[in-house]
Amino acid sequence: MLKRLFAAFLVPAILIALPVFLRPENEPGSGKSVDTLVIVTAHTESIKYEFEHAFRKYYRAKTGRDIRIDWRSIGGTSDISRYIDAQFTANFRLAWLAAGNSYREKEEGSDFKNARKQSPARDFFLKSDIGIGIDIFFGGGTYEHSTFAAKGFAVDAGVKERHPEYFDPAVIPAEYAGETIYDAQGRFYGCCLSSFGISVNPDRFRDAGLPLPQTWNDLARPELFQRIALADPTKSGSIMKCYEMILQQAMLESGPEKGWLEGFRRIKLIASNARYATDSAGKLVRDVSSGAAAAGMSIDFYSFSEAKWTQRVTGEPRVVYIMPHSQSAVSCDPIQMLRGAPNAEAAKLFIDFNLSPEGQRLWIQEPGTPGGPEKYALLRSGVRRDLLKTVPRAYLSNPDYDPYTAAGGFRYHAEWTGKYFTLIRVLIKCLALDPMDDLREARRAVLANGGDEANPEALDMIAEMPFSFRQADETAKRLSGGTAAEAAKLRREWTDFAVRQYRAAAKSASEKGAAR
Repeated sequence: MLKRLFAAFLVPAILIALPVFLRPENEPGSGKSVDTLVIVTAHTESIKYEFEHAFRKYYRAKTGRDIRIDWRSIGGTSDISRYIDAQFTANFRLAWLAAGNSYREKEEGSDFKNARKQSPARDFFLKSDIGIGIDIFFGGGTYEHSTFAAKGFAVDAGVKERHPEYFDPAVIPAEYAGETIYDAQGRFYGCCLSSFGISVNPDRFRDAGLPLPQTWNDLARPELFQRIALADPTKSGSIMKCYEMILQQAMLESGPEKGWLEGFRRIKLIASNARYATDSAGKLVRDVSSGAAAAGMSIDFYSFSEAKWTQRVTGEPRVVYIMPHSQSAVSCDPIQMLRGAPNAEAAKLFIDFNLSPEGQRLWIQEPGTPGGPEKYALLRSGVRRDLLKTVPRAYLSNPDYDPYTAAGGFRYHAEWTGKYFTLIRVLIKCLALDPMDDLREARRAVLANGGDEANPEALDMIAEMPFSFRQADETAKRLSGGTAAEAAKLRREWTDFAVRQYRAAAKSASEKGAAR
């Protein structure tokens, strides 16, 4: 009986123990002391795999220790931003109350992260080591990282002191075409570059008898009615940058005040051509690839990745990425160390690695090439200009693409739209996405009754805005400075305004058509 019991337990015990004995010594969990680095990111699994795999080797070479990365995937960049803000607010409150202070949400709860206001709460926070149990925020956009830097959530990682050679303008410039590449105070560093353009299915355009789009405004063509895919800018930071580029281009052409109106007019007409709006920028590109949509706004590497995948599966790329020449900017995906990082030394080394030639090669090289990624082509553009000249062309995953030249003559003006990033993304959702059915019906009525040129009054109704650019500052304060109920009321007012305008436009076009 005992022998049978021993045999029954022996096999499971061997199966459980076998991975431990076979585990390589240099892998975390091999029995040696292992450090932990906590990183929150919206990056893909392929990026996380390649950076963790390469960083383990880098970290062991630098410290003689093993490390594992605890990846926190909360959602998209917007979800991460809300989470980080909420966690710092909650932990500040606990520390402030523990110090014997009284806490009021509208006073101390706002003051501690307000860079424009000196207060006891702000001084207390900046002198503290209050953290949220996370070492690094990796990826996202410059807007989110600069916002956290200003609030005090991010701290100087000291890379410039350790590696001043990285910040030669010929290696990593401080800014490019109006976009900040790294923070002068070291609170965030761009580690890869992205451009914003259009993901296109050439077959769908060929079927429609249309040339491929070259400008943002080409997405508003009447022939593309119900053939455009859109994504929600409140869910995707990359898609929000596409919308911002449309506004920026209109402002460059007509000045900020008129450009505000013209830019939103273009955005609404593009949205009126949409089949749907999704929360996922990645789904948008996949639908373009499948032919479910003819085109949609896209960050560059989503289109490049989809094109490479369809090339491998079908023998031809089903997606083409087009960056509107001199109508779009190149922006960076930064990395930053958060205040109170549990493992600050490992965090600094991870940021060093990201900006080093070893880390930068992961973004731009083919898998299996010397110094390149192990399994996945990340198809991103590294931030280091020097590598584009020194890495052999045969090693590059996208050898014909240089983001530093792709922008053409476009220059981003942060003072126009940067400070209104949140206002604009909410406004687009309220004016174009939430009332999309009414917007689409207005455009349908216009197209059915003579088209755009025959219905200027209806198009003017569609283009009408609830406030002017001169009122943007005051409106932004109303949106973010009040209670959640007050913000929700303001959003409802904007959507109700849009619905009235679109229904009036549909009626105007129908009546004009009936009178012909």
